Amino acid sequence: MSKSEQEPASDTEVCIREFQPGDEAAFRSLNEEWITRYFRLEPKDEKVLADPQETILGAGGKIFFAIAGARHLGCCALLRTGEDEFEVAKMAVIPASQGAGIGRKLLHAVIEAGRSAGARSLYLETNHTLKPAIRLYESMGFKHLPSSQITPSQYERADVYMKINLV
Repeated sequence: MSKSEQEPASDTEVCIREFQPGDEAAFRSLNEEWITRYFRLEPKDEKVLADPQETILGAGGKIFFAIAGARHLGCCALLRTGEDEFEVAKMAVIPASQGAGIGRKLLHAVIEAGRSAGARSLYLETNHTLKPAIRLYESMGFKHLPSSQITPSQYERADVYMKINLV
């Protein structure tokens, strides 16, 4: 990630928009930064980050970006997991812009996109060390799933499972 992408947005207005051709590198960079800071890239990460067009968009999902000027400040994906279910995934905000409400804006866009696509619920997996993210999810209405409702994850790092019902 370049130095300019690590700097905060300052006075530039932040807008949320959907994935556009050419956003692949930013999607990969944003996610590699947080994953490698806390964990390690896993095979599932490699597959999704190598080709988001096929693995997310081509499968009926969406990717949203927080943009300030020409800079990508964050992203969040909505992966179709069933006819009326989606997973919130690959949410990232550059360190310099964390705490500025960008994650909330991205998550709001993803929830609304899920609702518009007819989703009955949204699911997500995270890790207990990502406490600010967990607080954000809780504040937006996601509830922790009991162990009886958890399907084993493809990610070794996943140990927190949450869901929000949209209907």
